[in-house]
This record gives sequence, structure tokens and C-alpha cells, in this order.
Amino acid sequence: MSQSKTIWVNEQLDPAGLMYACIACCDAQHAQDCHTSFQDNLTEHQKQAGWVARLRTVESWDDVPACALKLS
Repeated sequence: MSQSKTIWVNEQLDPAGLMYACIACCDAQHAQDCHTSFQDNLTEHQKQAGWVARLRTVESWDDVPACALKLS
């Protein structure tokens, strides 16, 4: 039986909810650093327009978007 592992998924979404960038990894600190970078790289204009940086967790690589850069 395989153990579940937390996978951190960083997503940067445009105002329509379309994914602009996505990075997934298993290291919580790397994930937080990436999330901070995603947030910091959004301009004030983008934020006002509705761009968001989102950090979430999943339990399987099958739940990570196919377009993600996957770091194990």
C-alpha cells in the first residue's frame, strides 16, 4: 500500500481563471518561497485586474495540472 504524500501546487491565475504559471513540488519551504515569488511578481495593475497567486495541496501527482513544472 502506497503512502500519500503532500504535494504543494503553486498557481498564478489571470482574471478569467486561466492558469498562467504552475509549479508543483513536495517541499513545503520551496513551495512557500515559490508562492512568495509568484505574489511578488504580480504588478499592482495585475492585482487590481484580478490576477491571483494561489498555493494549495494535493495528495497525488494525478491531481497536479498537466501543464505544471513538477519538481520532486
